[in-house]
Amino acid sequence: MQTVNIHEAKTHLSRLIEEVVEGQEVVIAKAGKPVVRMVPFVPPKSPRRLGGLKGKIRTTDDFDAPLPDELLAAFEGR
Repeated sequence: MQTVNIHEAKTHLSRLIEEVVEGQEVVIAKAGKPVVRMVPFVPPKSPRRLGGLKGKIRTTDDFDAPLPDELLAAFEGR
């Protein structure tokens, strides 16, 4: 992480942007105190659409029925 003062950031903005694009974080400070952190822009993910698999997935009627004893014993390590 690189820290620069505001004057240096204004003078070398293009170079700092290139460093951020390459993955480095840059902190801009005012009077020695950090005020801004430059990081690469990440486009927001599109919101998930509910019901996208409707009609494509089917569950059986006995989906939540109790497991047979031998299968339950195998899961429990008996």
